[in-house]
Amino acid sequence: MNNKILNTIQALISRTLMKSGMRVSLWLFMMSLPLVAQAQKPDKNFHIFLCFGQSNMEAGARPAEQDKDFNDPRFQFLAAVNMPRMQREMGHWYTATPPICREGNNLGPVDFFGRKMIESIADKYRIGVINVSVAGAKIELWDKDDYKEYIDNERDWMKGIVNQYDGNPYQRLVDMARIAQKDGVIRGILIHQGESNSDDPQWPERVKRIYDNLCNDLNLNPKDVPLLAGELKHEEQGGVCWRFNVDILPNLPKTLPNSYIISAKDCESTGDQFHFSTEGMRTLGYRYAEQMLKLHKYKRR
Repeated sequence: MNNKILNTIQALISRTLMKSGMRVSLWLFMMSLPLVAQAQKPDKNFHIFLCFGQSNMEAGARPAEQDKDFNDPRFQFLAAVNMPRMQREMGHWYTATPPICREGNNLGPVDFFGRKMIESIADKYRIGVINVSVAGAKIELWDKDDYKEYIDNERDWMKGIVNQYDGNPYQRLVDMARIAQKDGVIRGILIHQGESNSDDPQWPERVKRIYDNLCNDLNLNPKDVPLLAGELKHEEQGGVCWRFNVDILPNLPKTLPNSYIISAKDCESTGDQFHFSTEGMRTLGYRYAEQMLKLHKYKRR
């Protein structure tokens, strides 16, 4: 609410209440208006990041001993689903103790991203994240126009996950982001996805479409909102989709100028073909953070 509008409202109320002899009530009400307007302003130092992707982003790493005591309220997450066992409600902020995606998930790169951010930046800043990820899903799941055709033909277990987002993960991400914008400022997007599109040359264009839709739906300036995309497991790590890192992912910055690739080189593996271990997730999350720290030129500790 700008000062001109506020002054106009105050003047109208003043004339109305003065006729009724309510001078004390008028004074109290007028004094409260600037406080209400101030309370409605988002905190410019509360920086929010939107996150989506497949199973690595969804998070399945078990906390190491050093991770178990984290409880810093400077790192918050907005619950994108209800978590009844943890007494967490969709659309509310909580300290980012895992899981921060859905019940049944665990630690992932988003956790370590946020922890590294608050460790590195001045105390005046807070970090918030919203994570809407679905294991095994193609990038088409976050396409606001084509998602339904895609998910209708997917496996039942995946439909079960998607149903937790009312069948539309993209819209849930937007809805939660709009709630978050009342409290802070969206400063970036993190994605880790590609195993299910590992041979899809249209992947960069699909990501750009999602990015453009998010910017339009949330009134974001693309210059202020970089997108960071993580590599998949490398060949030497036993990654079965490693060619995605060579043939497809490098085309993203050519298609989406304000996008950056986060290396997964030497990120420790669980031993399967797709997933990173806790230490691998830590390394990847820290790399997301280091890139974001450089891009936004935060004042460091």
